[in-house]
Amino acid sequence: MRMLQTEPTQVENCTEDRIPKVGMKFCTEEEAYQFYNAYARDKGFSIRRSSSHNVKNSTTIKNRTFCCSREGVRRPDKREESSSYSRPETRCMCQARMKISLTDGLYCIYEFEPEHNHILASSSQVHHLRSQRKITEAQLASVENAKAVGISNKATFDLMAKEAGGVENLGFTREDMKNKLYSKRSLQTNYGDTGGVLEYLEKKTSEDGKFFYSIQVDEDDLITNIFWTDSKMVADYELFGDVVCFDTTYRKLNDGRPFGLLVGVNNHKKTTIFGAALLYDETAESFVWLFNTFLTVMSGKKPKTILTDEDAAMAKAIKIVLPETHHRICVWHMNQNACKHLAGVVEDYKKFNKDFQNCIYDQEEEEEFINTWNNLLDKYKLQNNEWLQRLFDKREKWALAYGRNTFSADMVSTQRSESMNNELKGYISVKYDILTFFEHFERLVADKRNEEVKCDFKATQSTPKLKSELRILRHAARIYTPTIFKVFQEQVMQTLNCDLFYCGESNAEKEYKVKVYGRRNEHVVKFSALEVEVKCSCKKYEFVGILCCHALKILDINNIKKIHEHYILNRWTIDAKVVHIKSNSETHEDPKTKLSKRRHELCRMYIHLANRATESDETYLMAVNNAQKLAEDVEKSLKIRPDSDVGTSSHPEGTEEEEQTIKPKGLKVKEKEIHGSARPIGGFEKATRQKKKTKKDPMVSGSAKEANTQRKKKGKNDPKDCGPIVEVDNVTYGQPHYTDLGHLGTSTYQNQIQMAGYYPGYYPHGNAFVPPPFSSFFGTPNHGQDTQGNVTQSFNPNPYNVFANFK
Repeated sequence: MRMLQTEPTQVENCTEDRIPKVGMKFCTEEEAYQFYNAYARDKGFSIRRSSSHNVKNSTTIKNRTFCCSREGVRRPDKREESSSYSRPETRCMCQARMKISLTDGLYCIYEFEPEHNHILASSSQVHHLRSQRKITEAQLASVENAKAVGISNKATFDLMAKEAGGVENLGFTREDMKNKLYSKRSLQTNYGDTGGVLEYLEKKTSEDGKFFYSIQVDEDDLITNIFWTDSKMVADYELFGDVVCFDTTYRKLNDGRPFGLLVGVNNHKKTTIFGAALLYDETAESFVWLFNTFLTVMSGKKPKTILTDEDAAMAKAIKIVLPETHHRICVWHMNQNACKHLAGVVEDYKKFNKDFQNCIYDQEEEEEFINTWNNLLDKYKLQNNEWLQRLFDKREKWALAYGRNTFSADMVSTQRSESMNNELKGYISVKYDILTFFEHFERLVADKRNEEVKCDFKATQSTPKLKSELRILRHAARIYTPTIFKVFQEQVMQTLNCDLFYCGESNAEKEYKVKVYGRRNEHVVKFSALEVEVKCSCKKYEFVGILCCHALKILDINNIKKIHEHYILNRWTIDAKVVHIKSNSETHEDPKTKLSKRRHELCRMYIHLANRATESDETYLMAVNNAQKLAEDVEKSLKIRPDSDVGTSSHPEGTEEEEQTIKPKGLKVKEKEIHGSARPIGGFEKATRQKKKTKKDPMVSGSAKEANTQRKKKGKNDPKDCGPIVEVDNVTYGQPHYTDLGHLGTSTYQNQIQMAGYYPGYYPHGNAFVPPPFSSFFGTPNHGQDTQGNVTQSFNPNPYNVFANFK
């Protein structure tokens, strides 16, 4: 039998002790395989396990044949008859082989055939041989970590090849990596969304002792709502949970499932996350479950203020679960709705908006607000406007004249949540499955925390620059974070622009009137020297937690040059988190991260060693011999201790309590509502975009009949594109039975939601839901009559989606 070869092989690297010989002995069958595979790499061929026989009545292998991968012939495959593609033939009946047999507890080589009947791979090709390619657990961990942070497969492979000193030293090909990831995804798919999510949540629980999650299922045991939080979020809520923003405008997955974030601000005025929820819908029942779950994990602590949009279901849930919490409506959303409802009614909307903002922000007392409001209605002849009447009924939730006494951390809108939603788009795509969504959301949380650590570092390792060498500023610079100090310093500098009027003294309390030059409002400040207490009618300290320029002016003239301790709000200080740093100092490292770190550290060490050892023959042989011995020692150690530090399964052994827990059957399928993850567009944005158009949209300005005709021509028959007039039968939504999984036991809710909850700003008219007027920006609405003769107004309700049975 002759050996064919066209290029030099690695035979020169095959030393005498690496060539198989009859009589050689091995402790295990695996050890014999590895020895023959190492010889195959040196020679330039691939091997595989062939026939074997076991010891009688045992699983122990009695004898085994290791053969060249090109041994034998391929079996006929009927699928190739109907396929245009046929795989290339690789078998050529090569007889090269090594046979072992179990004798006296050791595996002994009793036959060895070295000759091949095919061309052997050259040294530049040997890394493509199948038996020479294997992705180790450490390498797979690095690949998965790279994928988890959005790095492409190609970039990951190129980086690992660079670290290994070339593709030939990596041990696998790019196709191997893709196939391995694909097989893992296939296993996760077989496991299902539910299994993947539960495994992820259980894994997080094992890594973080205070990680908490709760799952709500319906009567069919399908998951509807999921809430989760971790130890850092719980600790942050304890420190900064006095004000919470909640928003669900971000949509997850293609089915439009709302993603809710409960967020606040930390001592740097940066957004901090308290908890997250993936909801099935936006009903009052879902929000009640969410808020109850949130309070449970937060030990019952309720926020002083919660900011949301004008959603009726949220308001209902807050009233039930958080009756003592001051509920404020996001001013930004309210301005959007004002534009939507009034832009077509008021002639000069820009001027009206300025007066409207004056009502919201500039009135300090209730009486002032009511007088200003009435003047606004009279000025623009809006006394009978129904939307403004409904808005006035909710004035305690948006007018600052009613909210200045409640701490709100200087927030009047849910823009913290809106900002987080915008950031989410850089990490999450609607194309992601639910498990990938969880993993990439974790990236966002990690990045936000890294920013926080950076802010803490700057706060402790630097001192802000003072605009003036005042004692009170030097004191503030030592206690406040740089962001808060900047706000405080502006107030101090503003005192130079204040006019002061002394009004007298009563019961050891002095009273002043302070007015900032160029501003309209005059503020009353009361000062008690005995208790070093100062109160200003602007209520900035009560609302923001920082003394205003009016109060600081009075303290200055009364020779108070430091901030009294009862005006230093701990949540704004540099040391706000000192108490919790020690209790949360223990970190639970992800096992994948641990494996990846070990691999990178060893690669760094051995690449440096390889570079040095190749400089002489003596050091090269020294490195090779020691490396071989080290490899044998590592294998022996792993055989003695087969379980790695990283478990392959994150499912904890079931407990008696867990056995009684209802196991969800799957994730409840939600009918697709929207495309993409963008938040619904507000009235002001719609108006601005429409004004930029040179031609009117016939779907908006035309009649309802014309719009429906054009839609039919396009072949659209989507319930979401239901036409200008939304007519509905009696609609009831609900999940009559809910069961919580986690730590919350069982709860049952009844859900009956009115259609108005799904049509923000729409008003009922007969049997139809009619949108508000948009005539100023969207063309003049067309009026018609319904079957009862009632006047209706036609308008395309997009982007709001319809959840109803249509006539």
